[in-house]
Amino acid sequence: MDESNIVEFAGRDAISDPLTELLRKGARELLQSAVEAELETFMAQFQDRKTADGHAAVVRNGHHPERAVQTGIGPVTVKVPKVRSKTGNPVTFHSALVPPYVRKAKSLEAALPWLYLKGISTGEMDGALKALLGPDATGFSANTVARLKTKWAAEYGDWCKTDLSRDDWVYLWVDGIYSGLRAAEDRLCALVVIGVNARGEKHFLAIEDGVRESTQSWREVLLALKARGLKTPKLAIGDGAMGFWAALEEIFPATRQQRCWVHKTANVLNCLPKRSQPKAKKMLHDIWQAETKKDAEAAFDLFIETYEPKYPKAANCLIKDREELLTFYDFPAQHWQSIRTTNPIESTFATIRHRTKRAKGCLTRHGMLHMMFKLAKCAETSWRRLRGFAHLADVIEGVDFINGVKPSTPDQAAA
Repeated sequence: MDESNIVEFAGRDAISDPLTELLRKGARELLQSAVEAELETFMAQFQDRKTADGHAAVVRNGHHPERAVQTGIGPVTVKVPKVRSKTGNPVTFHSALVPPYVRKAKSLEAALPWLYLKGISTGEMDGALKALLGPDATGFSANTVARLKTKWAAEYGDWCKTDLSRDDWVYLWVDGIYSGLRAAEDRLCALVVIGVNARGEKHFLAIEDGVRESTQSWREVLLALKARGLKTPKLAIGDGAMGFWAALEEIFPATRQQRCWVHKTANVLNCLPKRSQPKAKKMLHDIWQAETKKDAEAAFDLFIETYEPKYPKAANCLIKDREELLTFYDFPAQHWQSIRTTNPIESTFATIRHRTKRAKGCLTRHGMLHMMFKLAKCAETSWRRLRGFAHLADVIEGVDFINGVKPSTPDQAAA
């Protein structure tokens, strides 16, 4: 009765992953072999150097203490060899694969800021990486992440100097994106510009810290873009409540203007009682969804006749931007869906706001701007080309479209 048939398993609380261990073992052997190959190449340059008694002047001298390098499959240990000179002239071997003091692979260092961008705070970084790389993962303190984030500032500075003269930028979407910061008197207002080039590729052209959305702030942004080589765009799309339009008329007076229908619809509905808003919203949709500009103008007049007597404020809100609201009808119909709103900016920054809102208490004004820049550039990689991009060449050449259709005869163009 004193005997027990229960067998104790050692390490039953640990997670066993033979595949990872095999990969790590192979990586360790491969790394050690590569370092030894580096040493052989290094020693070859001293093979003809001899001491007075004919022995080699530079010889191996053991190894540095074993060091663990954090990689994507966990820590990989390596011993870097040492050399010694017998002539008195110091000779030191440095491995290019494992430089002195390096404890993390570059790919892993690059991943740390991205994990932070995606929502893992600096305080949680160590635990998150241990879950990904194993319990032996060390050296990922909050200071490490903070140091790596400083690279964003350099990347942002280089991006702000990018040459724009190599492309014809046809359309511009512009907007001011507000993001709150604790211990700051004013909210950060990022002045954002997205452009589409002749190939239909959309890119961020500017993400600047502005003083609200003043004319002077937008003027500085446009002047900087012009200095970087931006040629006169064919059309700019934005909200009507910005100082951007005054700055645009000064810097690029030939650029046509299109007011965002999403913003305008919201502004008009705010001037109406809630019971009238559903019907009014449908009538507004009838304007920008019309097949021709003539039909849109008829729907526009109907809205004014319907609501001006009782709600003049709503009617005036719509009337003041009449021409700019219908500009998109003079461009290819394939582009209408994209150029009648600022949706490219709004949809991109909807997700960015979620991340910056969480981090606003631990970021400076410049840190917030750099984070928005990195998130925006990440989102840019998933953008598709503009629908109907083949018609951009006609827009650049100045073809006058009639209700979104390119005239096929001179008589149609004259009409």
